[in-house]
Amino acid sequence: MYLGAAIVFFGIYVTNVFLGATSSSAFMGDVAEMLTLFVAAIFFTIAILRREAAAKSQKETQNNEP
Repeated sequence: MYLGAAIVFFGIYVTNVFLGATSSSAFMGDVAEMLTLFVAAIFFTIAILRREAAAKSQKETQNNEP
């Protein structure tokens, strides 16, 4: 879920940058663009930390089995 949200926000950011570079019709300002990239980075970080925690938990479970 978090990784999907990160992809969506990053896609919005990339689309805005692409439109601004090719046709000068970017739909977000500088602050909105920065916030969109920041939110994408936060969601990506949350997704990675959750996957690492799940992998660590799975590894500990495997090590505790007789």
